Amino acid sequence: MEIRPTTDKDLDVFVDTVHAAFGHFPETPVEGGGLWWSALETDRCLLALTADGRPVGTAATHSFELTLPGETLVPAPGVTAVGVLPSHRRQGVLTAMMRYQLAELRARGELLSVLLASEASIYGRFGYGPATYTAQLKVPRHEAALAAPRARELADGPTPGSGDGSGNGPGHGSDDASRHGPGSGSASDPASGSANGPGGGPDNGSVEVLRRSECGGILEEVYDRYRRAQPGALSRPHRWWALRAGQPPISREPRYIAVHRDADGLPDGYASYSIESGTLTVDETIATDDAVFTALARFALAHDLVSQVVFKHLQPEHPLRRQLADFRAGQVSGDMDWLWVRLLDVPRALTARGWFTDGELVLDVHDPFLGERDRYLLTVRNGKADCAPTDRKPDLSLDIRDLGSVYLGGTAPSTLVRAGHILAHHPDAATLADTLFRAERSPHCLHWF
Repeated sequence: MEIRPTTDKDLDVFVDTVHAAFGHFPETPVEGGGLWWSALETDRCLLALTADGRPVGTAATHSFELTLPGETLVPAPGVTAVGVLPSHRRQGVLTAMMRYQLAELRARGELLSVLLASEASIYGRFGYGPATYTAQLKVPRHEAALAAPRARELADGPTPGSGDGSGNGPGHGSDDASRHGPGSGSASDPASGSANGPGGGPDNGSVEVLRRSECGGILEEVYDRYRRAQPGALSRPHRWWALRAGQPPISREPRYIAVHRDADGLPDGYASYSIESGTLTVDETIATDDAVFTALARFALAHDLVSQVVFKHLQPEHPLRRQLADFRAGQVSGDMDWLWVRLLDVPRALTARGWFTDGELVLDVHDPFLGERDRYLLTVRNGKADCAPTDRKPDLSLDIRDLGSVYLGGTAPSTLVRAGHILAHHPDAATLADTLFRAERSPHCLHWF
């Protein structure tokens, strides 16, 4: 079997092979792109060929940037289009392609790679671990009222023991529903009133509804601003937007876009949505801060002539559910892994990200797929890390996949200790690791590739 990089001349063969591996037929190409494979970079694609030259496997990477804790940006090859023809599965083709690809990435000087796993059981053995997670939240519209923000009442309300002049304590006046429902509306009318930000402060911005075809430049600019500050987020290169390669709101599928603008009229968030059979589905919500997200969520929850609103791709612990007046009204489903991380150069990867607590940790890292085992002393001082080989006794022993899982701060090392995957060599090791690896905010990735 031969594994080789492709050229532009191989694109049709590559596309046909990867579609055959998944039992699909390629869509008819359209002028200017518009298909998921329009953004493939042929110099980053691989073909696996039999001895007589027949293609039986594919793999590729996209050129992305990944935002690490501390708002550090690093190159992150995004592994994609991995497939093996059904006739050649379980014959070592996938393993050979993954070994070739990892060697190629290391030769390029990459410190890590990322992927979205079609099946969660496949990529752990190649050193990838789930590092960000996603879920969806479904809210019946008649239960879409948002609660009165208690922090605002604590900051601005009466002193302890005083009432509001009507015999009611703070937040319990007879007109409480009309004062504190979404947009100052009642629970049965989430659509009325204006948007409020988290903590109850007024949102001085505005929301404008546009068609997707009218605001491509706005989406690209707002997403880029968002992803640079969000740990776990990937860049969306301009060519993806230009070629409309991906899923909504990048793709050509029709969508309405609720664009949020700040008080100066500058776009600082958007929600891509569609309505079908009474369900408003938000594909993607991008916001530069929590107040903008709340304003966009309130807009969606207030939409007329829908029976329920579904927010896709939220962080599993997103505060929106906590903002609902009825906590049980928010139905969480689809809680799953999203971005998987594979470290290729452990010292460079650990020193690249930001850190928020000083400390030392000795990591015994096992990489069975590449046949490597190394021990490192991780020393963090003033937000910067040093990582060097050591012969000190380890605090933790862990597989490279588990180091990938904890790397962005989205998986607590103690969770993997309790699951039996990380070995803690003393009682305080897991707690120390949790404190060190914690990020300034939960990592999240929305980009599909």
